[in-house]
Amino acid sequence: MKALSIAKFRSFQTCASARGTFTFLALDHRQNLRRANPRFEDNHELSRFKLEVTAELAPFATGVLLDPEVSAAQAIASGALPGTKGLVVALEATGYTGDPAARRSQILPGWSVEKAKRMGASMVKLLVYYHPESSTAQEIEAFVAQTAAECQRYDLALMLEPLSYPLKGERLSSEEKRRVVIETARRLTAIPGVDLLKAELPQATDDLDMDKLADACAELHEASQAPWILLSAAASFETYLQQTTIACRTGASGIAVGRAVWQEAVALDGSDRLNFLRRTARPRLERLSALCLALARPFTEVYSAEAPFDWYRQY
Repeated sequence: MKALSIAKFRSFQTCASARGTFTFLALDHRQNLRRANPRFEDNHELSRFKLEVTAELAPFATGVLLDPEVSAAQAIASGALPGTKGLVVALEATGYTGDPAARRSQILPGWSVEKAKRMGASMVKLLVYYHPESSTAQEIEAFVAQTAAECQRYDLALMLEPLSYPLKGERLSSEEKRRVVIETARRLTAIPGVDLLKAELPQATDDLDMDKLADACAELHEASQAPWILLSAAASFETYLQQTTIACRTGASGIAVGRAVWQEAVALDGSDRLNFLRRTARPRLERLSALCLALARPFTEVYSAEAPFDWYRQY
């Protein structure tokens, strides 16, 4: 059991179910949504889409992951985000800089951990592109450590999302993906202040083997020093449902799901979009939430908080 500060423990509580599991609705996407629908080049249209999805689906998640550019503050101001739901705000600028085999990430210019704390975020999320054998691996590790230290300073929980990439060729094989994702978890969750790992599937999505996936997820669980949740990437809903079941049975504390729930809504508008969100996306999210509630590992099995009567003197 690891001790968290009162503020970080509260961060986890506000983003979790009563049992201590997570079903995050992920809506921090930016460039990939603009590519998917040309209308979303207009910030107002992209923001409207995100707020509609948030308003319809947030009540069935434990927390919502939004970006600071067109959705986080807007979801609060408009009332689309219920006050009872956790808010996780992305820190990073979308995309990466540098060579495709030596990628770099950066904080969105004009944005910071301090600002996220001041605007009322429950947590912040940092996405980094990472390969343990890349020439930029140590640089990314230092970047994560610096961001984690800022989160410690402002007493705000940090969700880390490392995305793997190939050093050669177009994609990682299943064996390579497993090795890279697990070694990434081992290295980056060892950094003090990394509180929650938003992990990739430790297997190539075009070569899914559910028996091998269970072994890989169990190995990922052993490697991670922080609770971990499974991201959905571009998986179909039925495939992601299977992945979530395996991940939760092998130690995951829940999920961060985006496109597997709402991806068809990107091409819709008006009543068609709302009907899809209510009749299809909502039942999908409800199924995933029930699954996580039943099977996922509560964060309280990993973290605790101490509150002696004089805690405020040292805080």
